[in-house]
Amino acid sequence: MNSIQRKINTGFSRISTADDVLAGQDLTGTTALVTGGYSGLGYEISRSLSSVGARVVVLARRPEQARSAVADLPGIEVRACDLSDPSSVRSCAREILESRITPDIIICNAGVMACPELRVGSGWESQFAINHLGHFVLVNLLVPAMPANGSRVVAVSSAGHFLSGVRWDDIHFRNGYDRWLAYGQAKTANALFAVQLASAGASRGITAFSVHPGSILTPLQRHFSASEKHDLGWTTSNGDAVPGFKTPSQGAATTVWAATAPILADHAGAYLQDCNIADVAQTDDMSVGGVKPWATDRDDARRLWALSAEMTGVDAFGRR
Repeated sequence: MNSIQRKINTGFSRISTADDVLAGQDLTGTTALVTGGYSGLGYEISRSLSSVGARVVVLARRPEQARSAVADLPGIEVRACDLSDPSSVRSCAREILESRITPDIIICNAGVMACPELRVGSGWESQFAINHLGHFVLVNLLVPAMPANGSRVVAVSSAGHFLSGVRWDDIHFRNGYDRWLAYGQAKTANALFAVQLASAGASRGITAFSVHPGSILTPLQRHFSASEKHDLGWTTSNGDAVPGFKTPSQGAATTVWAATAPILADHAGAYLQDCNIADVAQTDDMSVGGVKPWATDRDDARRLWALSAEMTGVDAFGRR
C-alpha cells in the first residue's frame, strides 16, 4: 500500500484554506455527513461545504449545542449521534436510512485526544471506541444509502499515529493506560479503516481516504490546561498558537479536498497531508509528517476490519 504514498501535483499547499480548495466548485445536489461538524475543524468543514451548495448533515453528541453553533450557516441540519454509544450510532444510522438521505460524502471528523481513561460500550477504551469504532459502525450501516455511482469517506487521522500502531495484544489497555499511546493507536486505526474501506467498497463505488489536517488549536485539546499547552510547545506565553500551526480553515482544507478532488479518484486508500498525498515518513518527527508504514499496511487493515466487525457485530461487506 505504501506504493501509493507519493506526492502529486495538486496546485495547493499546506497554507491553502478550505475556501481555496473549493473555489469554483458547485456542490448543489451533494449531501455530506460530518460528525462533529459544529466545532473547531468540523465547523470549518461544514461551513466551507455549505458555502458551495452542499447539503450538510451534522452528526453531534450535543445536538442542541450544534444547532446553535451552525444556526447562521445555510443548508445545514443537525442529527443526534453519540459515537461513544453504539445504540446512539445505530439509531442515527437508522434515522438517516429512513429519511432517504443519500450521503455522497461522509466525513469522520469527530474525536477525542489524549483524554483521561474512560470505558464505553462493551468496556472499550474510549479513544479507540469514539475515534474508530463509532465511525466504523456508522459508515458500515450507511453503505446501503451511499450512491452507487460514487461516494467518498474521509477519516480524519493525525500525525499522532506516529505514537503507536495497533496494540493487537492489548487494544483496550487492560494492562495500564497511556493516554498518548491510546490516541496514537486510534489515529492509526482511522488510517487503516480508510485503507480497507477503499478496498472493500471499490465494487460499490466507495472511495476512502485518511487525512492529517495539521496542527491546529481547537476544542480537541480541551483536556489540556493552558500551562500544559505551553509546556508541550503548542502555544506562546500569551496563549497564541506557535508558528507552524494552521488556522482551522487551513486545517479543514485537506479534508474537503479529500472529499471532492477529482484528481484523487485513482488514489483510493491514501493518507493525505497538506492538500496532497503524504510521503512515507522517513523520521519520527511528527512536525514533518508523512505516514508510518503501520498505518497503511494492507494486512493490518484487513485484520483491524475483521476485529472491529467482531467487536461491533457490523460489517457491510460480510458479517452483519
